[in-house]
Order: sequence, then structure tokens, then C-alpha cells
Amino acid sequence: MKILYFTATGNCLYVARSIGGELFSIPQMIKDGIYDIRDEAVGIVCPIYCGNMPKMVHRFLERARIRADYFFFVYTYGLDSTVARAHAVEAAQKAGLRLDYVAEIKMVDNYLPGFKMEEQMRTVGEKKIEEQIEKARRDIKARRTERMHVSAQQKEAMKRIYETMEKPILADTAAQRYEVNDDCTKCGICVKVCPAGNIRLTDRIEFQNHCETCYACIQNCPRNAIHLPDEQSRVRFCNEHIAVSDIIKANNQEDKNESIDD
Repeated sequence: MKILYFTATGNCLYVARSIGGELFSIPQMIKDGIYDIRDEAVGIVCPIYCGNMPKMVHRFLERARIRADYFFFVYTYGLDSTVARAHAVEAAQKAGLRLDYVAEIKMVDNYLPGFKMEEQMRTVGEKKIEEQIEKARRDIKARRTERMHVSAQQKEAMKRIYETMEKPILADTAAQRYEVNDDCTKCGICVKVCPAGNIRLTDRIEFQNHCETCYACIQNCPRNAIHLPDEQSRVRFCNEHIAVSDIIKANNQEDKNESIDD
């Protein structure tokens, strides 16, 4: 079984590891031009952003040539999964795949303009995350299947959410709003955790115009030096089971031979 994942704060990498199989980072597969994937079972593990999968995951699926008897999606989200399942069904159809199963795992929501991270982290016990992951793991191991289609109502909701939330919030230029304060030591961690290669380090931190709005740079900054003007608090979140070096290995778009420091 092969699992292809996208992660920013470690939630999806933790879920992918918990499910098992061979793990492959989608940002690195795109970087290396790897789009042919064959196995008896293939799955995508990624977060939900504004009711959809990350833009990079969409782009990957548009080019991927996946051959599998069993194809599944595992989403992580914090507040509401809305129409993410419908997006998965449509993306699979466009890729010539039958989507057999979708799991949606409620975890810490790291959308900084909408939530205080300290409050979100206090909800971990209530969400029974390990039980959710174990159910998904059992379902996938048993090759559970579901009948899925996209209704007219879901299509309308997808359009509405795209226009009102997804399009403005997840714009390619989103990082132009980020602010870097004097606590920045130019350590370069933000550059290495960015899955889109959207950050350059010269005599200062420079954000480009192909942001994934994943907040990996903000949440993983060791000095808490990157901020949003409308964030709810200065507290940051990364999955406790995942090291910064794991995020770097998954996302780093620089020369792969460059040394990686925690």
C-alpha cells in the first residue's frame, strides 16, 4: 500500500504513519516529477482548506497516473469538512479513478485567523483523535468501500464556498499579508518547510506569489517571528508526534543535497 501525503503542521504525516504502508510526500513527488503510482491500494492523506483539498494536491491528481485496485482519501480538518468529500469524488473521477473510501478525521484546527491555538489544543482529548485514526486504519485494512456521488446540492455548495471562502482566503498571493518581526534570525526554517517553494531568504524573508496558505512557515518558525495581521493569538501548533525535521524532509523545495537542521 502506498500513501501520498501533504502536511504542514504534522497532522497528516502523523495520520499517514499511523495507517501504515509506504509514505510519499506529494510536494517532493511533484518536485521530482514522479506521477506514476502503482500498487494494490493507494491513498491520499491531506488537510481540508475551506472545504477542499490543498491546491497542490489537486494539481498532483490532475497529472498523476495512479493504478490501484483500491483508492482512498483520508482528510484531516478542525471545524467542518463541508464539501471536501465531494471534491475528492470529482478529483478521482477526473483522474480516471474510482474512489472507494473517504475518512474525515477531526483534529486541531490551525487556521490562525479563525481560532486561538491554545483553545484548539485543549480540545484534543474531546476529539478522540486516536480512535478516529484507528477506525480509518481498520476500514482501510479491511478494504471497506462506499458508494459515493456528487449531488446537485453539493455542486452548488462547492461553487458557493469557492467564491465566498476558498478563492479569497487561499489566493496565491496570500503570503503577501504575512508579517516578519525583529525576532527573525534568518535561520531558514520557513524556507525549508514551505511545500510550494514560496519563500526566499536574502537579507530578509521574501514571500512570492504561489502560496499554499498552509501556514507551515508560520506554525513552524522557532522564533514565532511570522504573523498574520488578523491572527487570533500568538500561540503556534505543530503535531507533538512529528519533528520539524520531518516537515522539512516532506516539504523542502531547495536542493535535496543541502543539509537539514532542526
